[in-house]
Amino acid sequence: MQRNLVDFEVILRTLNRHKVDFIVVGGVCAVFHGAPVQTFDLDVVHSRDSANLDRLEAALTELGAHYREHTNKRLVPVAARMGTLGHHLLQTTAGPLDVLGGIAKQRDYERLLPSSSKYVIDDDLTVWILNLAELIETKQETGRTKDLLVLPVLRRLQGEVDAAEKGE
Repeated sequence: MQRNLVDFEVILRTLNRHKVDFIVVGGVCAVFHGAPVQTFDLDVVHSRDSANLDRLEAALTELGAHYREHTNKRLVPVAARMGTLGHHLLQTTAGPLDVLGGIAKQRDYERLLPSSSKYVIDDDLTVWILNLAELIETKQETGRTKDLLVLPVLRRLQGEVDAAEKGE
């Protein structure tokens, strides 16, 4: 199976340049926490506020985004269709990007933000990532095989983080 390469930094910088409110979740979030996992797309949960949806549409247009599952047509995402809890599985010029209105038990941006932290990538790129404990909980809730398989790695990492915080 051939995988498309993903330039996570290009996608994140484009979203930031357009001032899109989003939280990184999924495999890239796990990697930011230090988990030794491989991922082939970037998953973000976006704010469904109308102004943010307009900024998101502009960023996705710049990235040349279109829906992956519609191979016979080139359907592009528009703000008017992105205000739900649904998932938008996109292909961009920088690789696959999953734009999610919510994850697990309908956890949307507003619900996830208190369980997220700022992550500084460099001086001009900071993103919000889902906290490790919340990531574990959402992966457990989804129950998908690929999520269940990564849970032991994430739980072990959480144990190491907890031990380090206690000074053990």
